[in-house]
Amino acid sequence: MAEIERILDQFRRAYDGDAWYGPSIKDVLAGISADEAVARPIPSAHNIWEIVLHMIAWENAVRVRLQEGRVGVPGEGDWPAIENTSEQAWPGALDAFARCHAALESAISDITDGRLDQWLGAERNRETGGGVSVYVTLHGIIQHDIYHAAQIALLKK
Repeated sequence: MAEIERILDQFRRAYDGDAWYGPSIKDVLAGISADEAVARPIPSAHNIWEIVLHMIAWENAVRVRLQEGRVGVPGEGDWPAIENTSEQAWPGALDAFARCHAALESAISDITDGRLDQWLGAERNRETGGGVSVYVTLHGIIQHDIYHAAQIALLKK
């Protein structure tokens, strides 16, 4: 099996597969209402909805860097604001996450093992996630999503 296929397998498992560590991102998000998503049980922490928008922003940013080579903070910002907190808007946010995840999965599918060592960004920059290889970037977005899924799981309780 090619390395990119292994990475893609991990990306899929984290979102909606049989993840080794526990529930997938989709499973963690299942059953959350708009009111629960916007609730702030920890006053100084982000809420579930904000975390989902943050995950969307960074998955889109990674897709852009893979497809276009542009490295930077997401166009919508690191922590996009929630524009509509209605019960009808929450499924739209989850659908947007599913669409951006599918688009990033497609972009990853187009990568060959030979490209994994390609550098994205000239210098290391923690704010943008630049200055690392495609390999590190792909593992980084998987780690990022799992980290935030764990936060959502705690906030959901």
